[in-house]
Amino acid sequence: MSTITADQAAALIAAKAAEPRIVVSGNGAVPWTMLRSVDAHVPRYRLFVLNSPVGVPDRDGVTLESAFVGPGMRRSPRLAYYPSRLSHVPHLFRSGKLAVDAVVVHTSVPYNGKVSLGCEINILCGVIEAAQASGGLVIAQTNPTMPYTFGDGEYDLDMFDAVVEADEPVRPLGHGAVSASAADPERAESAAIIGALVSDRVGDGATLQLGIGEIPDATLGGLSRKKDLGIWTEMLSDGVLSLAEAGALDPDRVITASFVYGSLDLYRWIDRNERVRVLRTETVNSPARICQNYGMTSINTALQVDLLDQANASRIKARIHSGFGGQTDFTVGAMHAPHGQAIMALRSWHPKAQVSTIVPLLDEPVTSFQHTCVITEHGVAEMMGCSEKEQAANLIDRAAHPGVRAHLWDQARQLGLA
Repeated sequence: MSTITADQAAALIAAKAAEPRIVVSGNGAVPWTMLRSVDAHVPRYRLFVLNSPVGVPDRDGVTLESAFVGPGMRRSPRLAYYPSRLSHVPHLFRSGKLAVDAVVVHTSVPYNGKVSLGCEINILCGVIEAAQASGGLVIAQTNPTMPYTFGDGEYDLDMFDAVVEADEPVRPLGHGAVSASAADPERAESAAIIGALVSDRVGDGATLQLGIGEIPDATLGGLSRKKDLGIWTEMLSDGVLSLAEAGALDPDRVITASFVYGSLDLYRWIDRNERVRVLRTETVNSPARICQNYGMTSINTALQVDLLDQANASRIKARIHSGFGGQTDFTVGAMHAPHGQAIMALRSWHPKAQVSTIVPLLDEPVTSFQHTCVITEHGVAEMMGCSEKEQAANLIDRAAHPGVRAHLWDQARQLGLA
């Protein structure tokens, strides 16, 4: 291990292959200093990032790769999307299907002789192992603003082929949806109603997983009156801070996540916090591990749900918008947990597109299916233990927007669901 400049590290990567595949930390942990040098010194390369924010290089010569597409890659003509449940993504690298020439991770500064991958562990442990097995480079960009988290992302410094020192702010998650809700009373009211309906179904002692978005955030706020809650989640966000401050979390249970994406206050809170463990995605997203949590409650959202209880959370007009992520992993795991439930929560109406989110039959690929219930601002549609005709009736009468219920009943009859 040696400490070198970002330009020197980029030169090492350029020497690996004519078009190296480079995997970097994603979400809020992109190593921007290294990425700028890579883009300046490597003419052609493949860049793999999970949920990339705006600002990643997108030019001729760069092939953007991801299994979960973020705003920095969405709609790019240079995107290569790899459909995969998140728990399976590390296997794509270990199997050699996606050969890794270099991994660039964004880490904390050393603490007790080690650095931590901080707020982004996710698939990176598996990718590092794949790179080491195939002779790829493993480069750390250390940063004093990156929190040190305990768990699978702790590494000795001598594990890295090179270390680049940088001092750049760790980017917080933008709260555009929350701001939009605050500026729109009707939107805020519907989010609050959905959040209340979801939280009413969560009992004391349950274990929570929440996806990304306004609805899960609104739900977390309504859980502050619960007791002894546990957290086993792919993404840890600011709502957990509210639950901790309200005393709703079980103090004897470790808060488990695969990555952390939120405010600077959240990043400061997780720094060397013994209550928090950030583990590799193969552990956190394994349905076999998820189902071991008592009262495991998976709370996710979607773009559409059809009358067969199939959800699309990935594509718009056949083009990839995000990806499977962990929704499939957690839906399956929660449904098999003792007293577990997989909740699908969404608004009944999409205001921008002016369309119903409850549709007769999806014309997009399915992200998840077989949920416990579907919740909108109009009510709760029970799914588990219902026949397909009962499911359709519940969705139409209890979850769909009143203005489209007659149409949905007509379609249900044509589909043999009424």
